Amino acid sequence: MPSSTDEVIYQETIRWKGVPIRLDAVRAENKAFIISGRFIKTAALKNEWQQDVEKPEEIIREITASPAKIDLLRFWQRIPESEAKYGYYKEWRDVAAIAIRSFDHWWEKQISGKTRNMVRKSDKMGVKIEEVQLSDEFVHGIVAIFNQSPVRRGKRFWHYGRSFESVKEGLAADLGEAIFIGAYLENELIGFIKLLLADRYAMIVLILDKTTHRDKAAMNGMIAKAVQICAERNIPFLTYTTWRRGDHGAFQQRSGFEKIRVPEYFVPLTLKGAMALRLGLHKGLRGAIPEGMMVWLLALRNKWYSLRYPQKVA
Repeated sequence: MPSSTDEVIYQETIRWKGVPIRLDAVRAENKAFIISGRFIKTAALKNEWQQDVEKPEEIIREITASPAKIDLLRFWQRIPESEAKYGYYKEWRDVAAIAIRSFDHWWEKQISGKTRNMVRKSDKMGVKIEEVQLSDEFVHGIVAIFNQSPVRRGKRFWHYGRSFESVKEGLAADLGEAIFIGAYLENELIGFIKLLLADRYAMIVLILDKTTHRDKAAMNGMIAKAVQICAERNIPFLTYTTWRRGDHGAFQQRSGFEKIRVPEYFVPLTLKGAMALRLGLHKGLRGAIPEGMMVWLLALRNKWYSLRYPQKVA
């Protein structure tokens, strides 16, 4: 691996839809920045949920001096730093997070009576929720959950049909920073969470349940367990990464997550990057679609999948 961006562009491995892929990267301030885009090349931290851009001027200098010819630098402030620290062009990213004081505070102050009843319901129906170790038995249970349907929440579910080996490899990729929670009905895994630990929060990177047991409220019980783990380990925030739309967002809100807006910066490094920013192309085609149209397109996609897989949509 090069010691400086002045030497060569190198490659970093990331996981995309469960599959490891290699992408061009540069280093600045001893951090890896992944290069994405074909026409407009954008550099962003590989570990943007675990690291901060603390010296943007120095990073801009190093990246500009690299042979990569990068057009835009993108970075954002992680919670709890919601006040903009820099004067670059910014937009706002909505992060879903629970500020953890104690489990009792979450239980009494941050969720509704209905959500408390759902957690109690899960326990009364015999669901046992516990922190578990990654094992072949646990992975087999997750594979069964993945293979319920090729469609979830109105879109193709990219975990569907993955092999046991692929699923195990993906779950073990960051094992040193991971916590697994399993929801069991007798000996059957009916839900699970994968938490990834960062320096200031725990992230929910995977959370799924078995649709055939959705009446058991395992999702509510697993969130309660995640809050308990964070409180016991003095982790100040539990984040569900970004705030979601529709029913998914409603579930986040009922579970005590709040929408925290943090600044996301886009810094043009070339004339092409400045033009892309001016034309609103800095987030690609998807980012240029108005919110109202995006909601309509998502509903249309959901309808199409419901017609294509009438008995298999989860």
